[in-house]
Amino acid sequence: MRLHVADHPLVAHKLTVLRNKETASPTFRLLVDELVTLLAYEATRDVRVEPHEIETPVTTTTGVRLAEPRPLVVPILRAGLGMLDGMTRLLPTAEVGFLGMQRDEETLEAVTYANRLPDDLTGRHVFLLDPMLATGGTLVAAIDYVFARGARDVTAVCLLAAPEGLEVLQEAVGDRVDVHVVVASVDERLNEKAYIVPGLGDAGDRLYGLV
Repeated sequence: MRLHVADHPLVAHKLTVLRNKETASPTFRLLVDELVTLLAYEATRDVRVEPHEIETPVTTTTGVRLAEPRPLVVPILRAGLGMLDGMTRLLPTAEVGFLGMQRDEETLEAVTYANRLPDDLTGRHVFLLDPMLATGGTLVAAIDYVFARGARDVTAVCLLAAPEGLEVLQEAVGDRVDVHVVVASVDERLNEKAYIVPGLGDAGDRLYGLV
């Protein structure tokens, strides 16, 4: 597993506003979108490309284009939906799948309740979107889910991570496949309710309200 923490003044600025409990949902959604676009730049650094010959107004030259099969962007419902536009802004030709997972608040285990993914992910670069890497259970379950369908190149994009969740992920994934985790910040710890501290609260609720 590889971890990349985006160290950039704009990332830190937007994250500070997101943490503020006074930030309203419309502003929160806008800033998540902007922040994910910045994280997507780092997350796609290793995206696969292939040579592509074109005609410029002056001459013929060879550039690159995204290789086939196209990348697959998978927001983990529901909070991951708030990250989708920011990610696809940089990867407009990517395909989009959906994975519905939620944490059982008593057992803290991830429960899968919906999926919309291709049956075969062999050769696909899969980008998983989940705002909070807290206990690590949801992300481990999502990675195992796409592994079972043949994916071997997975990048997880998160706003925040807790050290405990990263440790769980490292133990679960190890070096068996290439998993890259891109985050805006690694925070201090989890509290007794398994929320990230200092964190930003429940990302889904702050994006969409209490439903």
